[in-house]
Amino acid sequence: MPTLTIMPSGKTLEVPAGTTLLEAIISSEPGIGHKCGGKASCGTCHIFVTEGRKSLSKIDRVENERLDAVVGVGSKSRLACQARVGEENVTIEILGFASGF
Repeated sequence: MPTLTIMPSGKTLEVPAGTTLLEAIISSEPGIGHKCGGKASCGTCHIFVTEGRKSLSKIDRVENERLDAVVGVGSKSRLACQARVGEENVTIEILGFASGF
């Protein structure tokens, strides 16, 4: 089972393939909020994938359009609600969701 490492906390957890990054984050940090409930309509779950980016599901049109509207987006940006874990380990950096990390 692949592992997800969440930075800056360094928390590592095993995540079944097919799980969204948002689902995994919420399972490890139960009080974490996000505004749209995982529908890719707000951009508050913007994260940076620092390792394992190619293992994640591909960015679709809806996610790409939402990322275009998010401030601070870079080449390693994804929406945690849309990115699904593949078979490889992934490391992400969270700078802050709607309620903060």
